[in-house]
Amino acid sequence: MSRPLIGITAYVEPAGWAVWRDVPAVLVPQAYVRAVTAAGGRAVVLPPDDTDADVLRVLDGLLLAGGADVGPERYGQPPDPRTESRPDRDAGELALLAGALAADLPVLGVCRGMQLLAVAHGGTLHQHLPEVVGHDGHRPAAGVYGAHPVRFAAGSLAATVMAGVERVNSYHHQAVADPGGLTVTGWADDGVVEAVEDQDRRFLLGVQWHPENDADPRPVAALVRAAGRSTRPRRPVG
Repeated sequence: MSRPLIGITAYVEPAGWAVWRDVPAVLVPQAYVRAVTAAGGRAVVLPPDDTDADVLRVLDGLLLAGGADVGPERYGQPPDPRTESRPDRDAGELALLAGALAADLPVLGVCRGMQLLAVAHGGTLHQHLPEVVGHDGHRPAAGVYGAHPVRFAAGSLAATVMAGVERVNSYHHQAVADPGGLTVTGWADDGVVEAVEDQDRRFLLGVQWHPENDADPRPVAALVRAAGRSTRPRRPVG
């Protein structure tokens, strides 16, 4: 039996390797690939591309990765000076997400990915979380993860996936303000939204933390399991 194919949305950022420096590169942290592989899936890296969502025809699941902020014009707000968006990612990922929702493809949104899920469902974001909660605990310093308690709504997908988990990692300065058509099913101890989902779909879950960088990456494993249960035929390749 073939492994479920999981598309992971990627960054375009200046990068360096070998003799090359500051070269625009399509990349994604290897932790995402490792988590998908460990769960029994096959990772497929998806560069930003808003021409179409045809690649979904050969995928079994979609993972919307973390990264830069979602552009506030997508939810009707002027940009905060501290907002750093990537319009190419927004356009490409929203196209993929629309196609995935139309096909009821399993979807997991991580950090920025969760925020994108909320925006795509008519929601809004807090553009700079410290002004809302009064502290920097969700992103203590550049490149430094925080951690905090978390609770989940009883009976939710998030509670099922994360049974027994009481703390999660944290690295973000924006957060979901209004989930739009999604249901909030997880909260930090300060009330920040930590999980959203659509319980009418086969699998649609957003998490604010980074399970790919956690010792317990169960949301990624749950996505791969859901993708593996797909009965949707793939289009032949070649």
